[in-house]
Amino acid sequence: MTTIQPVSLASSGPLVSPIVLGVMKWGVWGRRLEAPQMLRLIEESAELGITTFDHADIYGDYTTEAEFGEALKLRPSLRQHIQLISKCGICMMTPNHPQHRLKSYNTSALHIRRSVEQSLRNLHTDHLDILLIHRPDPLLQPDEVAGIFQTLQQEGKVLHFGVSNFSPSQMEVLQAKFPLVTNQVKASAMHLAPFTDGTFDQCLRYGIRPTAWSPLGGERFFTEPDDPQVARIRRTCAAVAAAHGGVGEDQIMLAFLLRHPAGIVPVIGTGNMARVRTAADALRIPLTREEWFEIWSASTGMEVD
Repeated sequence: MTTIQPVSLASSGPLVSPIVLGVMKWGVWGRRLEAPQMLRLIEESAELGITTFDHADIYGDYTTEAEFGEALKLRPSLRQHIQLISKCGICMMTPNHPQHRLKSYNTSALHIRRSVEQSLRNLHTDHLDILLIHRPDPLLQPDEVAGIFQTLQQEGKVLHFGVSNFSPSQMEVLQAKFPLVTNQVKASAMHLAPFTDGTFDQCLRYGIRPTAWSPLGGERFFTEPDDPQVARIRRTCAAVAAAHGGVGEDQIMLAFLLRHPAGIVPVIGTGNMARVRTAADALRIPLTREEWFEIWSASTGMEVD
């Protein structure tokens, strides 16, 4: 039975799970899961209420979408119970795309259409719930991007659109041409920039929820315990965790994001179901204001002004 209720990214939708499961490391860039293993992970996550899965065309050197699609083929009815996000706009150098001479960005209408149609074939679906432009492109033409967004939406191939890693000014330019539903940015107690550079303020202004990748601060949080910032944050999170009945430090890190009024939706990059359940439990941790600022101050190494 679903125990986690979905949230709306914007007033016009879509509904997504309050924690999103990122699949970047499910394939050859990480765990190398086989289709039955992926299917089990998708099913168990969906049963828990984590129903939204975050892709990008480039993941696994352009292979992970198709591997996920093979898993969905094993149980096609599952598609109607989950939401699929994908991203496009990065052109990677890889044997799978030998035409790319160097890593670059491409947000032309032709590239976006081709990327979407390939993602649909890879995932064995007739639509993406959300498409994100993966990185800000200095050559992005807002009218052209808005035009292909509108066309793909009218064709039913993509239901909603957003951006990833955009600054507030970059997002503002595109938002003025087409309604966006999220900006997916790097954010955690270890990476506070979106809290202060206007990114989350902009989301509050437009009534859209940001999504946050690397919400635990990346591998450094686990592999560099002697780093001064890491040590301060872990020490503080351990004390806050003890005050909440001995929950995990990683759960406190997620609760830090979830406490923010912008309604941040963390994107957790794991292929381990135990960690998925642990992340889901973080939704039930109500940090106080003082606890939140304790973690903030641990990150910066100083009290607020």
